[in-house]
Amino acid sequence: QVQLAESGGGSVQAGGSLRLSCEISGYTRRRYCMGWFRRAPGKGREEVAYINMDGNTRYPDFVEGRFTIDRDDAKNTLYLQMNNLKPEDTAMYYCAGDPCPPPSRMWEYNYVGKGTQVTVSQ
Repeated sequence: QVQLAESGGGSVQAGGSLRLSCEISGYTRRRYCMGWFRRAPGKGREEVAYINMDGNTRYPDFVEGRFTIDRDDAKNTLYLQMNNLKPEDTAMYYCAGDPCPPPSRMWEYNYVGKGTQVTVSQ
């Protein structure tokens, strides 16, 4: 059984940075398409970063070059570097994984972690 465990969340001031990590455990011989999505109180879920087996990435427009997703398959770890954080980035951040090709909506992936909270203050 594949399990995902996020870490690295916290509280920062606007303009600050955080690096989230997602450790992948369990059956990991197979490489997965991976990503991060978030959910803020009172808002819907939204994808923030995606990476496929070949390292190709995808970001929504609102990221504006501030976030970078990468993966270290040797360490079975997915990362999300977030720079120039804004108060509107405050949310619970989740990592997700699925054998490629994955479902169109990241929160429907087979494997989703429990999340890590990111809080950005003015």
